[in-house]
Amino acid sequence: MGGGGIRVPGDKSITHRALMLAALSSGRCRLGGALAAGDTRATASVLRALGVTVGPLGADRAIRITGGGLRPFRAPHVTLDCRNSGTTARLLLGLLAGHAFEASLTGDRSLRRRPMARIAEPLRRMGAEITASDGDRLPARIRGGALKPLVWDSPVASAQVKTALFFAGLTGGVRVTVTEPFHSRDHAERLLRLLGVHVDVDGTATRVDPPESIAPFDGDIPGDYSSAAYLLAAGLLRRSGEVVVEGVGINPTRTGFARVIERMGARIEVQGRWMSLGEPGATLVARPARLRSTEVRADEVPALVDEVPLLACLAARAEGTSVFHGVGELRVKESDRLALVAKNLAAAGVDAVAEADTLRVTGTDRPLRGLVETAGDHRLAMAFAVLGTAPGGELELDDAGCVAISYPGFFQDLVRALTDA
Repeated sequence: MGGGGIRVPGDKSITHRALMLAALSSGRCRLGGALAAGDTRATASVLRALGVTVGPLGADRAIRITGGGLRPFRAPHVTLDCRNSGTTARLLLGLLAGHAFEASLTGDRSLRRRPMARIAEPLRRMGAEITASDGDRLPARIRGGALKPLVWDSPVASAQVKTALFFAGLTGGVRVTVTEPFHSRDHAERLLRLLGVHVDVDGTATRVDPPESIAPFDGDIPGDYSSAAYLLAAGLLRRSGEVVVEGVGINPTRTGFARVIERMGARIEVQGRWMSLGEPGATLVARPARLRSTEVRADEVPALVDEVPLLACLAARAEGTSVFHGVGELRVKESDRLALVAKNLAAAGVDAVAEADTLRVTGTDRPLRGLVETAGDHRLAMAFAVLGTAPGGELELDDAGCVAISYPGFFQDLVRALTDA
């Protein structure tokens, strides 16, 4: 994978899924490069509370998990705390659906505001009993058991929804078919195929047949593309030089950022391709570019949903007005990301408006200054930190510490991205 570049933490989405599938395996698993951050620690913690042997999660060592088969959990004696992790909560509901006991889930104040109905409704159709707070929000109780096969037409393209339902099918021993309006991230499907599970894709419909067992597995988790995108974006805003990020996963369902950047007049160079855990990876290189505006279609959003705040910040330094369509999903993330992106850009001196599920940003070359309201949202903090590196920028974050949710070493790596030749 080369040498001399920056290495970002392991992919958050893959880490969650690999930890959970390792728990469903029939023996000892080893995962190198797993993300050691707030969200993934939440997943490791709830798995331990359910009786799974999960070793320490550290950035500099592999984590070991001993699976107990397709229904490995024991009834927990405590409420399962998903902290700030929506992925943990939603995927866990799927895993618990096939277990014949009651469990309670909660999370921090931010997570308790996030909707769970899109998971709860299909799980109820399968036979799980779910009692939740107003609007199907946490805290919630679930009692699983014998499940029915499911054919589900999801109103949203969501990797969390389909993964949760596939996991319910695994623990419940039933077939699950999910149809989406657009293709969402396929990390779960790639892992399942790697582990010998039958996965069939027909258009935007994906069917997973339950296996008799999942064999133990070892592997290295690629670096998180979303984390790499911030450093690459900083490279685009530099006056000179380049930013090199090594060991990054380049799954096509995650790399919409690069495709949009190319339309804006920049290019992310891909070097030294490789494969791990069914995922492609490479070294990525970004160099300074003069950016122009672009239009992002709704069908592109699933492949870049986490990078929309970052792309909006880059659009603030591009020539012309950029328009992002179909980004309403950002209103139900860790914060109302859509409203806060527009609010913070406007406060810094950028013409930016969010209406319904559309965002418009008109670029400027004026120095940007002001206090950024992050609402404790790591994606917002990192995106505006990158924007603050543009020439003349003086942006201050009201909560820089929230980046630890997904990228504890972000600021150190950002400094490297700005200073390395």
